[in-house]
Amino acid sequence: MKSGMKIGLRVPPCAALPELAEFVREVEAAGFDEAWLPDSQLLWRDVFATAAVAGMATSRLTLGTAVTNVVTRHPAVVASAARTVAEAAPGRFVLGLGVGNSSVGPVGLAPSRQAELRSGIAVIRDLLAGQDVGFPGVKAKLRDPMTVPLHVAASGPRNLRLAGEVADGAILLSGVSREPLTAALSAVRSGADSAGRAPVPVTVSAFCRVTDDVERDARELKPICLGIASNGGTASLARAGISVRVPERLPQAYPDLVHAESWPAAIEACDPYVSDEAVLAFAREFCLFGTIAEIRGRLREVAGFGVASILLQHIGSYDLPRALLGVAGG
Repeated sequence: MKSGMKIGLRVPPCAALPELAEFVREVEAAGFDEAWLPDSQLLWRDVFATAAVAGMATSRLTLGTAVTNVVTRHPAVVASAARTVAEAAPGRFVLGLGVGNSSVGPVGLAPSRQAELRSGIAVIRDLLAGQDVGFPGVKAKLRDPMTVPLHVAASGPRNLRLAGEVADGAILLSGVSREPLTAALSAVRSGADSAGRAPVPVTVSAFCRVTDDVERDARELKPICLGIASNGGTASLARAGISVRVPERLPQAYPDLVHAESWPAAIEACDPYVSDEAVLAFAREFCLFGTIAEIRGRLREVAGFGVASILLQHIGSYDLPRALLGVAGG
């Protein structure tokens, strides 16, 4: 399936590096344009080491972090790591940044606030541009700098506007439902307009499953649906007719609900808060669940919104998304 929109695949660094290198070669051969690697230091292999290996294992595939952060990683460390991966994959690496989430929670830290994220972006940009940067009591610069595109992942309106204002691109966590996606795109454009910039390219992230029985398989999305609702997404869900009851305390799961090691247990724990009807609507409205032909049809619809690329995610954090390899072909 080819249109003006690029197709990317989320690849968690959940296997040994030789297996990951072989898998990204398969991703490239399957016709995907991009592979995005998440960053959680206790859940997976190091994202930058994995990206460097993936870069040397491929020749065409664009690689990105989806996403790293400036809480567990100092901005100077991020800049150096990004420059290194860009050398392993010249012209094919994108640095994706966000507030932290599954990197910060397991080590008892909080996601970065917007001011911290904005400051970190500025430091990383200046270092990659070879400029002197002021740190407490000193000035320093990065040797052998290299330009690397910097994209910001966001779901709330303030960080969506920040992405449009200061980044080279935005990664939207809004799914593919028309109204939330339109609102997110508008917020990114608003940020770009406020800074007097041209609109930035946008990547849309969506959970995807190849299935001929959406009603049966939608149930596995319950932890995702409750996670989105508990993170300020209840209004977006409600606009699509999806009602989720958010408890005062989320069900316990290690390391968290969205990355639970026992997914069946996480689904069961979410049953009191997310009905089967609600999660079925979520699968059909926000996600890409269906046959390959149906998914490709939805992808063409998403391309009509003018987004630059779509990032497909499978359900799960500790296996490789082999079942999605056929989506990009044809």
